[in-house]
Amino acid sequence: MKQEIIETRIFDAPLESVWKCWTEPELVMRWWGPDHFISPKASIHFQEDKFSIVCMRAPLELGGQDMYNVWLYKKIVLYEKIEYIQNLSDEYGKMVDPIKLNMPADFPRDTETMVTFKNLGKNKTEITFREYADFGQMFEHAKIGLEQCLNKMAAIFIPT
Repeated sequence: MKQEIIETRIFDAPLESVWKCWTEPELVMRWWGPDHFISPKASIHFQEDKFSIVCMRAPLELGGQDMYNVWLYKKIVLYEKIEYIQNLSDEYGKMVDPIKLNMPADFPRDTETMVTFKNLGKNKTEITFREYADFGQMFEHAKIGLEQCLNKMAAIFIPT
């Protein structure tokens, strides 16, 4: 049964800066993955019908393995919307059966993802992130992981 995860956030940053979090590899690597995971690689090809490959590395206490996701872009409307399909992949973007990566049999495949952007003015931007898939037992983990990714993204805009 397909389920939807929706998360809305307001960032203390202008729209163009928040948009770059999807287009610039060095920024994607700062937010991709839940807490305690890092993203050591991101190959971004930000165009409709192209794909990006992002790597998430587990902490050593969880095995330290690299896991790749491929994002196939379906629709991109500059500063308004990004639609893409997420799947587990190898480092070259070829889809991989989640079971081969020791994931549960019902790990989601073909996760429909849409991110919408809204300029709130005064250097504030709202995004709404939607994921739609058959999450199975991974639903709560996916929701928490998304929240943690967005927390990491928000931290990009905190002055140091």
